[in-house]
Amino acid sequence: MHFSLVSLLAALSCVAPVLGARSSGCGKQNTIRSGQYTMTVNGKQREYIVRLPDNYNSNQAYRLVFTFHALGGNAQQIANGGGGTLAWYGLPPLMTGNNSAIFISPNGLNQGWANTGGEDLTFVDQMVKTVEADLCVEQSLRFATGFSYGGAMSYSWACSRPNDVRAVSILSSAVLSGCNGGTEPVAYYHQHGTSDSVLPIAQGRQMRDRFVQNNGCTPLNPEPQPQGGNSVKTQYKGCKPGKPVTWVVFNGDHNPSQTNQGSNTPFAPGNTWEFWSQFQADGGSGGTQPEQPTTTQPPPTTTTLITTTSQPPQPTQGGPASPKWGQCGGNGWSGPFSCVAGTTCQKINDWYHQCL
Repeated sequence: MHFSLVSLLAALSCVAPVLGARSSGCGKQNTIRSGQYTMTVNGKQREYIVRLPDNYNSNQAYRLVFTFHALGGNAQQIANGGGGTLAWYGLPPLMTGNNSAIFISPNGLNQGWANTGGEDLTFVDQMVKTVEADLCVEQSLRFATGFSYGGAMSYSWACSRPNDVRAVSILSSAVLSGCNGGTEPVAYYHQHGTSDSVLPIAQGRQMRDRFVQNNGCTPLNPEPQPQGGNSVKTQYKGCKPGKPVTWVVFNGDHNPSQTNQGSNTPFAPGNTWEFWSQFQADGGSGGTQPEQPTTTQPPPTTTTLITTTSQPPQPTQGGPASPKWGQCGGNGWSGPFSCVAGTTCQKINDWYHQCL
C-alpha cells in the first residue's frame, strides 16, 4: 500500500507528543551532592547551591527548579530561608515522591541580576549543562521562580530561552533583567500586590501581558481586584494548549510571603505548585485546566476568588519621590525619578534604577 506525502504528514500530525528527554546524567554515579559549587562564567567566579531530593536515584528523572533571590539577597538566604522568604520559596515540602525536584539557588552578581550583556543567562546555561551532565533531569520539566529581582531573572530566562523552561512563577517583579526575544509562549504564573511601593503593579501587569499575548490568551477586561483581605486568582482562557497563564492579585506591599486573611501560610508555594503540577514529561498540560480547542471560540475570562483567605494592605509611601529600595529610573520608567531623603538614585542596569 502506498501513501502520498500529504497523507503521511497528516498521519504523523496525529501522533502524540514524544516523551521528554532524560539528561545524560541519568544512570550515572553522581558527583554532585547537596551543597555549594562554583564555576567560572565569562572570567568571573559564580556560586550556586544544589539541593538533591532525599534518596536521590540516578535512574529517576527529576524536575529541575531554579530559585532566584531578590536584590540584596544571596543563594544561602534562599537555601536556608530568611529576609521574609521561605527556604526554596516553600516548594520542597510540596514537591515530593514522584514529583520530587532538584533545586538550584544561584548567587547573583552584586546581590542582583543585572544580566549585563546576558552574562546571567550564560550562567544559567552553564548550570543547566553541568548539572544535567551529572544528575538525572527530565529536560522538559525545568522551572524557575523568584521574588522581585529573582522574578525578573526568571522572566528573562523565559523570554530568552523559551524552549529551555517549561513554566515560571513570578513573585512581585518587573522587567529588571531584560527580555531578549520574548515572543514565544511559556507557561506563566505571576502574583503582585496592589500596594507594592517598590515595583508598582503596573509593571507586573506589563510582564504578564507579554505572555498573555505570546500564549494566545484572552485579555482581561476589566482588571481583577482583590476581595478585601483575600487574594484573587484568575486563570486565563483561550490560551494555547500547554501554555496557561495565571494571575494572582492581592492587597499588600512588596512581599514574597503574602498570606490571605485568617491564614499564616503564604499562598505563593501552593499556587506555584498547583500551576507547575499540570505539566507532564511529554511537555503537555496534564490538567488542572482543560486545553481549549483551537477551532472554537474561547469562553470569556473568569476571575476566581481563592478559598483561603492577604494581610491588610500596607500603606504606600506617597509624594513625588520613590521610597528606599524603590525604582527611580530605567528604560520605560514613567514614575518618580527622585528618591526620599537619605537615599540616591543608582543605576542597576538599563531597565532599573533604584533608590539606595
